[in-house]
Amino acid sequence: MARYTGAVCRLCRREATKLFLKGAKCASDRCPLEKRNFPPGQHGKDRRAKIVGYGLQLHEKQKAKRIYFTLESQFRAYYEKANRAAGVTGDLLIQQLERRLDNVVYRLGFAISRRQARQVVRHNQIEVNGRKVNIPSFELKAGDEISLRAGAKKLLIVEQAVQYSSANPVPAWLEVNYENLSGRVLSLPQRKDVSLPINEQLIVELYSK
Repeated sequence: MARYTGAVCRLCRREATKLFLKGAKCASDRCPLEKRNFPPGQHGKDRRAKIVGYGLQLHEKQKAKRIYFTLESQFRAYYEKANRAAGVTGDLLIQQLERRLDNVVYRLGFAISRRQARQVVRHNQIEVNGRKVNIPSFELKAGDEISLRAGAKKLLIVEQAVQYSSANPVPAWLEVNYENLSGRVLSLPQRKDVSLPINEQLIVELYSK
């Protein structure tokens, strides 16, 4: 399965904003963006120009792809599906991305980042409605129950993630039980419930050309 394997901190520097790809490190003074707020590369300091028009639209799409760890073909498929459905295309696009299993595992606090949540899912540590699911892009729906398998509850990365995340609020469309390490999708996510540094309208404009 194709995926990005490079240094994720470079992605934040490329977009000049924190994408929170490494959990607690992103909120600390160890975040590279705090000391090197310019694009990566030998001439990074010289390449910070004002972005307008197409470039701005492209950057918004890149940010969304990098936050949710999707590749271009998959991201385009999400857009096409949202564009065909009734409703606001940008809102529906974000809703689909939020309903990904790896994102929900992250939102519930069972991983400190979406990248780590993807790993937990791929390693067969997650059950949906009592059945093992190891597909990070699996789309959840309202009423679905998500739980960690017995072996996963003893993993150090899960214990650390729960300890770190338990102090942070869970989105209103989700419900979590930290005692049983399980959660439930209460409803479909609304755009107002998703706090992200993304202007999805620019993404729609980009794909509409």
